[in-house]
Amino acid sequence: MVTTVVLPKDYHLFEELENKKIEVMSTDEALRQDIRALRIGILNIMPKAESYEFNLLFPLGRSVLQIDPVWIKLNTHQYTTTDKAHLDRLYVTFDKAIKKKLDGLIITGAPVEEIPFEEVRYWDEIVEMLDYARKNIISTLGICWGGLALAKMIGIDKVHTAKKIFGIYESENLDRKHPVTGELDDLFFCPQSRHAGIPDDVMRAQEKAGNIHLLAYGGKAGYFIFESSDRRFLMHLGHPEYNSRRLQKEALRDQESGRADVDPPVNYDINRPINRWRGHRNEFFTQWLKYIYENTDLSA
Repeated sequence: MVTTVVLPKDYHLFEELENKKIEVMSTDEALRQDIRALRIGILNIMPKAESYEFNLLFPLGRSVLQIDPVWIKLNTHQYTTTDKAHLDRLYVTFDKAIKKKLDGLIITGAPVEEIPFEEVRYWDEIVEMLDYARKNIISTLGICWGGLALAKMIGIDKVHTAKKIFGIYESENLDRKHPVTGELDDLFFCPQSRHAGIPDDVMRAQEKAGNIHLLAYGGKAGYFIFESSDRRFLMHLGHPEYNSRRLQKEALRDQESGRADVDPPVNYDINRPINRWRGHRNEFFTQWLKYIYENTDLSA
């Protein structure tokens, strides 16, 4: 089997990944191989960043391609819930990350979808990063708020939803010939967890104008997978990377907060958290990495 994820030997999830049958290789071992791994930058701005990392390493590690994850931190963000020692040891700023070529970039979600972009403390830094990415990186994937941020960069703003879009939504694959989403099932399930979205009529108008290409539709979750016309930005407003119990934790947190705008998650029993989206997650990330691999110069 091909080793896929390159990590420091003392990485806190090294053994857990191996136990989950994700092939991992230490950084020292990788340097001795005559293979250039795909360098995938990951701007992780989720709360408790270190506990979220596994959610991305697992699907990235399902690919047969060798992946070198480059964890990125912001200069203008206060990481109040993340272990500082872990952040300092593993994460680098974007300017350091791009000293070597990044083949792909992931922008994670962040708990700020209810705040206008311009009022987010680190928005200007995100804009600079995405300006660079669209010109220099094969594909940037935005997840949840990260996807909304990419949409904002191409002129499509989010709106606040009256009720949280929350649960597991049956979704339709809109383009069976697309290099990333084409091999997804015609109908598939995907987790959603957000207080913002983009109205269907706006999305259809943007596609008609040639600004975007719509790839998946989730009923009340709306059009939630789409790409920019140049294919540099791929937006996924759901959370395909979530593990089985992540929605359970969020539902219990929301119950404790007593928010009136949050209903129980649809199609998901918090007392019996069954994963109905694992196939979508694995296929989506595998095909995204394959698309990058087929369109990048590995000699660079």
